[in-house]
Amino acid sequence: MDTLPPTSAEPLTPAGPLLGLLSRGLELWLRQQCSLIEGLEIQLEGSAAQLMRGRLEGVRLRARRVVYQNLRFDRVELASGVIRVRMGALLRGQSLKLEHPFQVRGSVAFSGPDLGVSLATPSWRNLGDGLAEEILGLSPLAGLRIEEGRLVLIAHGSGSGRPLEVATSVRAVEGNLEVRSLDGGALARLPMDPAIRIEQAQIGGGLLQLLGEARVSP
Repeated sequence: MDTLPPTSAEPLTPAGPLLGLLSRGLELWLRQQCSLIEGLEIQLEGSAAQLMRGRLEGVRLRARRVVYQNLRFDRVELASGVIRVRMGALLRGQSLKLEHPFQVRGSVAFSGPDLGVSLATPSWRNLGDGLAEEILGLSPLAGLRIEEGRLVLIAHGSGSGRPLEVATSVRAVEGNLEVRSLDGGALARLPMDPAIRIEQAQIGGGLLQLLGEARVSP
């Protein structure tokens, strides 16, 4: 699977007091958007002169163990396009405010346990149950696991008491995530937010990995 373009050998902590101030402001803003972020690294692209004019050329970030809107990510790697910032507020000691939409591109990865926990939350249960209905023919989704390059969906069958399991493959189709049973008999295409486009999807190393782009609207 493709990854982000290699970064420079420079440390991810930006040099200079102005860039450092903005880096801390961005970190605080990101942590306010997420329930959990571990191992966050941020690299800013641009100059102090550009920042004073309210323009940041881009941001690269890497993070582990992220929870955003009840979705649990094992890791996240993103690179943004140009971001408009108001440095005056930061210089006056106020929190960072991003008022204009911007593009991000990169990859996210889910472990099987994290994906199962995410789809069991009220926010995402309907999505998980709909996936189970399409692939297994019954719902609710009782669980899932990732093994040997496959996503295995689990539901409780009626009568026998034994769980029903179906192994599936994943791929990106027209910006959405498609899940298909390995025998080809069942297919589900998960609806994406219009602001998100998935370009690649694969399972490897015990993770479901997605590569794509999104428009962030603060």
